[in-house]
Amino acid sequence: QVQVVESGGGLVQVGGSLRLSCAASGGTFTIYGVGWFRQAPGKEREFVARMNWSGGNRAYGDSVKGRFTISRDNGNDTVYLQMNNLKPQDTAVYYCAARTQIAGNFNYWGQGTQVTVSS
Repeated sequence: QVQVVESGGGLVQVGGSLRLSCAASGGTFTIYGVGWFRQAPGKEREFVARMNWSGGNRAYGDSVKGRFTISRDNGNDTVYLQMNNLKPQDTAVYYCAARTQIAGNFNYWGQGTQVTVSS
């Protein structure tokens, strides 16, 4: 059973940077894709970024394009979300998710990590 655990959230000032990590375990050979999502209080969950487990086919939400980068360390089963030029509207709980079906939905989710951007 795949498990994903996020880390790296915290408090940062406007314009600052933060890198989130997502450690995957438990049958990672079954993972086809990974993604990052976020949810702010009172709002629906929002797509942030995704890529194939191999690192290809990257995509980003419109609100983060040019500022966020999703990547994976080839030496381990950890996925990163580098967030630059952070804005107050980036404040949210960030979730990592994994997909074990070729064309399916993300079916394994982490518990989330809080990111707060202060102005």
